[in-house]
Amino acid sequence: MTGIIIFGSAGRMGRAVYEALVSSGAHLAGVDQPDIDNNPRRDPPPRVPLEQLARGGGDVIIDFTSPDVLEENLWAAQVAKKPIVIGTTGLTDSHHAMIDRAARSIPVLWSANMSLGVNLLAALVKDAASRLSVEWDIEILEMHHRHKVDAPSGTALMLGDAAAAGRGIDLDSAKVTVRDGITGERQYGDIGFATLRGGSVAGDHQVIFAAEGERLELGHRAEGRVIFARGAVRAAQWLVGKEPGRYTMAQVLGL
Repeated sequence: MTGIIIFGSAGRMGRAVYEALVSSGAHLAGVDQPDIDNNPRRDPPPRVPLEQLARGGGDVIIDFTSPDVLEENLWAAQVAKKPIVIGTTGLTDSHHAMIDRAARSIPVLWSANMSLGVNLLAALVKDAASRLSVEWDIEILEMHHRHKVDAPSGTALMLGDAAAAGRGIDLDSAKVTVRDGITGERQYGDIGFATLRGGSVAGDHQVIFAAEGERLELGHRAEGRVIFARGAVRAAQWLVGKEPGRYTMAQVLGL
């Protein structure tokens, strides 16, 4: 049975992974907050040193922490020579460069979204964008709970990347994330983003293809974090035994 170590076990997603492992009977090899069941999340106990935790038992690491500690987490995984699944969003180009460097020595899988439905949605968006001309405007709408700090969401950007890939362009050349005041006419080829925050929404995403007289809408609604947790566990089990390199959820799911 695959032994799984959790980094960020006291956070929202880390806790969901922890609970998914416990409820499924999967082997939990270690957590960075050992008293997770007996301490309120807002006052957690001191963390176990990650390098020490990674060197212990377990076959693979799941990391749902924050961009600020990504370098430390990758280093711990490399020292222990263990695969790592990363679900942290809000990463910059420099963070992705860190992941690329780590992937030279260990298997690394990063995804903005671990759910089967969202990854299938991305494949559908790419296909639709490749078949529809630039006269079809693309807009991506996302909503998350009031505590989410990065915008647009990592999943929204993932869907934007899929749309851009379908059109054979780079997302940065077409991305529009802010509209305010007198914006002027929308440019053909733009990929727009709209962000909503409020309540306890786990994650809603909608990709709209709009042309004169018709509209195609593709979307996904997450009803709880458990779908992301299950996906992360599945990815971790799949990653064990792989050669060093950078992997994706599309590969895990055979998409």
